[in-house]
Amino acid sequence: GMKKGEAIEHRMVTNAIEKSQRKVEGRNFDMRKTLLEYDDVANDQRTVIYDQRNEVMSSEDVSEMIKTIREDVVDSLVSEFIPPQSMPEQWDVAGLESQLQSEMAINLPVQKWLDEDSKLYEENLRQRILEEIVAAYDAKEELAGSEPMRKFEKQVFLQVLDTLWKEHLSNMDHLRRGIHLRGYAQKNPKQEYKREAFNLFESMLETMKRDVVRVLSHVRVQSREEMEEVERRRKEELERELAQARLRHDETSATAQHRQDDSADGAATQQPQGTPETFVRQDRKVGRNEPCPCGWKGQLISAAE
Repeated sequence: GMKKGEAIEHRMVTNAIEKSQRKVEGRNFDMRKTLLEYDDVANDQRTVIYDQRNEVMSSEDVSEMIKTIREDVVDSLVSEFIPPQSMPEQWDVAGLESQLQSEMAINLPVQKWLDEDSKLYEENLRQRILEEIVAAYDAKEELAGSEPMRKFEKQVFLQVLDTLWKEHLSNMDHLRRGIHLRGYAQKNPKQEYKREAFNLFESMLETMKRDVVRVLSHVRVQSREEMEEVERRRKEELERELAQARLRHDETSATAQHRQDDSADGAATQQPQGTPETFVRQDRKVGRNEPCPCGWKGQLISAAE
């Protein structure tokens, strides 16, 4: 038999071990290769996002980017309710008006325009809606000033981009963990991953555009008169709170003083008047066994009986 610690050198055993090692190494290589392919997809998307972010960071004025994004968003929004090259009977004008109010914070009488102008077809309508939205935004910029508006646009752009990119990375990780199940449906997991990763990325970019435009559209700029009115109300509220605080303080002080006075009066009432006199017996003390001076001859009863 073989001795303890002796190496196994039979050709059949050695070949089996080598074959198993090659299989394990091959499987590990395939796994690393697959992970690299998945990472390549994420890295390509990361490059696009970082390039976009660096462009925004290095720009003092992103108004042209905002303008382009706004045009895309408005065109996409209108197309949801008025499809391109569609008949007026297919238009959802009420839905469009509601969505414009919700997304762009603007109330446009689209149906009234159509009733008043029979020549207002799809393309003209799109252009008019865009012009009204731009005019409303320009009015806000005129109140706020160009420089503050440029800073605000940049801040909103970066904030929305960072938030959505974090969510997208989480979605990509979730996709990668479950994509191997597509193999059971006779589908190539790698191709499915690339396809769905692309769809997720496209969806994120569209959401980013709409969120940026929505936030900028909903911003409200106060006029000087409104700011003065807010300041006046704030001062009135502050004065009212101070008056109430003083009133509570006065009431608390009065209550404490009243209690102090009551305590002083009670102490003065309980204090004895002068030095107490010593009792002096006028008659002779009656002895223990002597008869009572009053003549009573009753019996003393013990409590124990």
